[in-house]
Amino acid sequence: MYNFDVERPTTIADAVKALGTDEAQPLSGGQTLIPTLKARLAAPSVLVSLHGIDEMKGVCKDDEGRLCIGGATTHAVVAAEAAADYPGLAGLAARIGDPAVRNRGTIGGSVANNDPSACYPAAVLASGATVCTNAREIAADDYFQGMFATALEEGEIVTEVKFPIPEKAHYEKHIQPASRFPLVAVFVAKFADGVRVAVTGASENGVFRWTEAETALDGSFTADAVAGLSASADGMISDLHGSAAYRAHLVGVMTKRAVAALA
Repeated sequence: MYNFDVERPTTIADAVKALGTDEAQPLSGGQTLIPTLKARLAAPSVLVSLHGIDEMKGVCKDDEGRLCIGGATTHAVVAAEAAADYPGLAGLAARIGDPAVRNRGTIGGSVANNDPSACYPAAVLASGATVCTNAREIAADDYFQGMFATALEEGEIVTEVKFPIPEKAHYEKHIQPASRFPLVAVFVAKFADGVRVAVTGASENGVFRWTEAETALDGSFTADAVAGLSASADGMISDLHGSAAYRAHLVGVMTKRAVAALA
């Protein structure tokens, strides 16, 4: 590690102001940033902690019936407080990492970082959620732009995520034992006007919607409807944990399992 300053704002406005200084970087749960600093892959001179901003914490429903989760809300809180209204999302949160990660990591940090194997981006995209920042609201389909890439601009922070609640949803993941990240995971959400299927952990371009599966499930919401589908291996991640072809195969397997769990 190396020397750096830490700012601890208590309001969103103060956090945005602190991030306006040179080489300042936001610190949410720190589950990705701290290891990055230890490896000296990043060297900000100032860390702006978002942990003390109470207006960015909590789970509630808005007038449109959406489940609204503050950006500084931990995975453990989401698992507990979203269970009644959105059990599919709560189930995802309950299986992130281990207890230490779930009690420190935040939904805002995960969505802002957009790790290609993170869990929350799949839920955000499959739910058709809205990512709220200190400056604007961004639809999920416009927010995720590639591996570790999002629509966030310099100085923007994720303050809240608003989830439309589907009729039913399920998250199925094949865990990479060493990291506890999904090797491949699929979130299936069935709404009155259609099905959305989002895949994480598989693609070099990060989280994506599997539109072929969505079309098949719109016609028949059964595991058999996707049994004959196969995702393309083009652009899939290939590493020591699994080849591109293996990940493409898992996309189909995880989707079928998710639908079977709901059906």
